[in-house]
Amino acid sequence: MASSGSSPVSVAGSSSAAAAGGSVINVSSLVSQLVAATRGPQDALISSQTQAVTTQISALGNLKGALATFQSALSALDTPSSFNAMTAGSGDKSVFTASASSSAQPGTYAVTVSTLASAEQLVSSPVAGGASAVIGTGTLQLTLGGASFTVTIDGTDDTLSGIAARINSASGNPGVTATILTGADGAHLVLGSSLTGAANDLQVTETDGGNALSSLTYATGNVGNYTQTAAALDASFKIAGVAYTSSSNTVTGALGGVTLNLLGTNSGSPANLTVATDTTTVQGSISGLVGAYNTLVGALSTLDTFDSTTNTAGPMMGSALLEGIRSAIRQTLSSTVNTGSSTYNSLASIGITTKSDGTLSLDATTLSNALATNFSAVSQLFSGSGGVASTLNTQIAADLATGGSIDSHSKTLIKQENSLTQQESNLNTQMSALSASLTEQYSALNSLLSSLQTTSAYLSQAFATLPQVQGKSNA
Repeated sequence: MASSGSSPVSVAGSSSAAAAGGSVINVSSLVSQLVAATRGPQDALISSQTQAVTTQISALGNLKGALATFQSALSALDTPSSFNAMTAGSGDKSVFTASASSSAQPGTYAVTVSTLASAEQLVSSPVAGGASAVIGTGTLQLTLGGASFTVTIDGTDDTLSGIAARINSASGNPGVTATILTGADGAHLVLGSSLTGAANDLQVTETDGGNALSSLTYATGNVGNYTQTAAALDASFKIAGVAYTSSSNTVTGALGGVTLNLLGTNSGSPANLTVATDTTTVQGSISGLVGAYNTLVGALSTLDTFDSTTNTAGPMMGSALLEGIRSAIRQTLSSTVNTGSSTYNSLASIGITTKSDGTLSLDATTLSNALATNFSAVSQLFSGSGGVASTLNTQIAADLATGGSIDSHSKTLIKQENSLTQQESNLNTQMSALSASLTEQYSALNSLLSSLQTTSAYLSQAFATLPQVQGKSNA
């Protein structure tokens, strides 16, 4: 006969408390395990598919980035204007330097510089009392070229240094600077100009009707108060024998598309100015394109190459999208272009060849010779109708455009990702419903078992007393 400490219907435990009617099933734990067992395979499938789609989306982003980077290198070669770069060289850089814009025309010109443009500088007569000596009060008008400004001097700044400070801080000052120079003979007011050219001369007049500041005035017919240490002069020079003057030593209007920076004079010995096509810049752009393509090859390789060491495949291995883009680029790079030259009509003909690993190699000497021999053909090879760079730019722009091949593939992947997210949400809903249903069922069963366990405990106790009753009756 069962002892009072055990229960044949107990599931949760065999304690006396359980036997007295406590919970016999751990409903929460049981339901949790059943739900986990039900959703486990579905969770694993959704997770696996989600990871695959996420990897594909990331790989597609890497593909777009690699193509965009390569496309940026094409911008230096994909239009005829890209080949219009010009250079200007000086035969004597102590006399002038030069630069050229794309509008300049090739040629060589003899340049002679007679004078450089300069700014006027005036040094006043000495003031024996020094910079702190009182000069007087009143109003001065200073004129630089066609611009004038006024300074009013009162008792707070009536010294030489005070007047200089007021000039420098005056509103509307077009470029007059005032400094104090102290010598053995006293202090001098030095007036200088930031503007070169004969038209930018300096004048100082007293306009208040008095003469307290007359010692600082300077104008035509009144030059005794200052010494002119530098005159306002225009630059004077000749290009190919044609005379030209300029108020500045930076000259832009003499020769179309060319900027001259005059630095010295050479009136007795002309220096050549040479304007030519800037093949160095073009060669650098072509070299940059080769490097950019090789970087692209590496980037695409990581997307679809199988790594035997880790036994893993690239995220776009076998992708028709990737292979289609790569194949189109390779085909363009190996194409023959109508350049007007039977010699220079392909990348190989100018020194760009494909290596066994798919990258490009550049022979700088061959390229340099091609540019020197037929610059126009090289330009057409890259930028003309059907040119390599112009065609590649069109192809990649189409691939990257909204509605293009990459965008369409991206939208498909996003739809898949959204679908998987919805599946996960639906599964959560289903499992919540299952959990609720099982909880209800096992809670009811738990109540029944608890009731049965209580009855079992009562009967066990009742049966345990029967032998004692029978024993007393026999006695």
